[in-house]
Amino acid sequence: MSAVDTAVDAGQGLADRILGGWLGRIAGNMLGKPVEQGEVWTRDRIDRYLRAAGALPLTDYLPEPAVDHDGPPLRPEWRSCVRGRIHGSCRDDDVDYAILGLDLLETHGFDFTTEQVGELWLLRLPYLQTFTAERAAYRNLANGLKPPLTATYGNPYQEWIGALIRADIHGWTSPGDPRRAASLARRDAVLSHTGNGVYGAMWAAALIAAAFTTPTVRAAVDTALTVIPAGSRLARTVRRTVALHEAGLPWEDTLDVLADETAGLGWIHTVPNAAVITAGLLYGGGDFTRTLALTVRAGLDTDSNGATAGSVAGVMTGAAAVPAQWKDPLEDTVRSAVFGFDGISVSELAERTLRLALLDA
Repeated sequence: MSAVDTAVDAGQGLADRILGGWLGRIAGNMLGKPVEQGEVWTRDRIDRYLRAAGALPLTDYLPEPAVDHDGPPLRPEWRSCVRGRIHGSCRDDDVDYAILGLDLLETHGFDFTTEQVGELWLLRLPYLQTFTAERAAYRNLANGLKPPLTATYGNPYQEWIGALIRADIHGWTSPGDPRRAASLARRDAVLSHTGNGVYGAMWAAALIAAAFTTPTVRAAVDTALTVIPAGSRLARTVRRTVALHEAGLPWEDTLDVLADETAGLGWIHTVPNAAVITAGLLYGGGDFTRTLALTVRAGLDTDSNGATAGSVAGVMTGAAAVPAQWKDPLEDTVRSAVFGFDGISVSELAERTLRLALLDA
């Protein structure tokens, strides 16, 4: 029986699972976007904001700031990302890269090269919509450098989270095949990242691929660990997160321990953010809303973490079971900076992803 058959027999059609992944990614990104600035919007400040708005427990998109809000300002895009104001998705790189990855696979197939990833960036992605490692790699591409130099020359962000946020498409198109997903994600990631930056992409792609067929979130997390070096800092930190959860520590205490152990890496580094994603998934316990809420409340790169955790949760839940408060405001519409894709529907993106996933089924 193929992985696709297994996913269908598990009670959720593959199309519903893939659509759930897209919805989860977009919703998680939208939830975290207003407070995306980890050195300012700490876990404590996020919860104080929510408490003041009467929004704890968090079960919906962020509320807009109160008139007398005296905390840090939200990101400028907040007006189109808070509850009651959402009409379609906000534009964001966490969704742009999923779209760009879809275009990559449709254009070049699963045998794409890292060079072709770079060529597509130059063709489809505006330079000013790239950041950190991606911007450094883009600049290197424009100056005529080739991979792997595009990832290393003048790039101090090689282990930051950028490659991880590009990985979803490789998981969605490799349902039940985490090793294949990781291999595809690695080929994409080495354009701009090295070390734990690449491992983060491999891990996320495998996690999403495993979510189609594993019976529990914990099983998906365990499976994803098998595709990256066991001695890497990423693997050790994810295992530590699992151990703290297994020991019965409360979610807050687990995050405190992990913050101490990853101190100094910064709020955009792959390792501490992977810990936040893992904790959100494990303590979320398979519940879509709780997973998104815990992941974003944990701080750091909130929109990226919410997007990845949402993708996993959406695949495991399926689109039909994603609560209405998360999917209805999206109005089946995606804003994107990727040339040719602005205004596309979520359902079309999912249908095109499904066609790719079925090619080798």
